[in-house]
Amino acid sequence: MANIKSAKKRISVINKKTQVNRRIKNNLKAVLKNFDKALASGDLGLAKEKLVLAEKKLMKAGAKGTMHKNTASRKVSRLTKAYNKAVEAAKAE
Repeated sequence: MANIKSAKKRISVINKKTQVNRRIKNNLKAVLKNFDKALASGDLGLAKEKLVLAEKKLMKAGAKGTMHKNTASRKVSRLTKAYNKAVEAAKAE
């Protein structure tokens, strides 16, 4: 256990930041699952709404430092690619 006052403070600050980051990441996981479910069910309108929400949440997480900006951008790109693939498959049918 830390003896120095500044080290004790850093521990408490890190714990608070960890809680915030954990809450944000759990929310992100839920949003991404909802997008995947909408895409799997074939409801492209709902999937588009979920994609917009997921993009917003991912970019915010990247901007706030919860995840790296490039990670957020990569995830958005992959989600968009999956959505576009589903739209093309629906048009082909």
